[in-house]
Amino acid sequence: MTKLIPVLFAAAVGFTHAFAADHLVAVSSIVSKRTRLWLAIKDGIYWGLGHTSTILLMGMMVIVGKMAIDEKVFSYLEAGVGIMLMAIGLLRIKTVWNSHRHGTHTHLVNDSSPHHVAYGVGMVHGLAGSGVMILLVMTEIKEPVFSLAYLLILGLGSVVGMLVASGLFSMPFSKVFSKSKKVQMGLIIISSLFCFVLGGKILFDHLSVL
Repeated sequence: MTKLIPVLFAAAVGFTHAFAADHLVAVSSIVSKRTRLWLAIKDGIYWGLGHTSTILLMGMMVIVGKMAIDEKVFSYLEAGVGIMLMAIGLLRIKTVWNSHRHGTHTHLVNDSSPHHVAYGVGMVHGLAGSGVMILLVMTEIKEPVFSLAYLLILGLGSVVGMLVASGLFSMPFSKVFSKSKKVQMGLIIISSLFCFVLGGKILFDHLSVL
């Protein structure tokens, strides 16, 4: 039973990591275009897979390839997350504006949109957060194989975490919650503004220390 403790701990860390503020505002803006719960959950799964893939890639480079990465690189990557969040927020606000200008609600939702956007956002988040994750693993586990296995379990935990988060955050934007176009439009604007403001804060915080 004690052998399962590290596995459960890694999964728990990954699960809770998915609920970081920058992750949630990004995914909330992404799933605001969905009217069906399953499609929003798939966005969360793709985010988690993108997040896991880059953490594993960086882990292989550092743990197996013995590559040293300057801490400033991760600060720049975190700043990149800020830029990405600002862009996501602005794009959603632009969508709302175009929908209002054309007098149609169809521009606000797009259930046929592919999930590669969520995957890409997850990849960027994984790159930025990989430094802390890898350092956490390297201080606890010395064997490369077990270190990578730990990162994989952590990544799978983040997939489950974001699956849950995306499902919860998609509900206010769904037709089940409200059929009022004005309410849905207002919620999209609020989530987009949160995304833009948090992105600006992250960008400022990490560029100011460089």
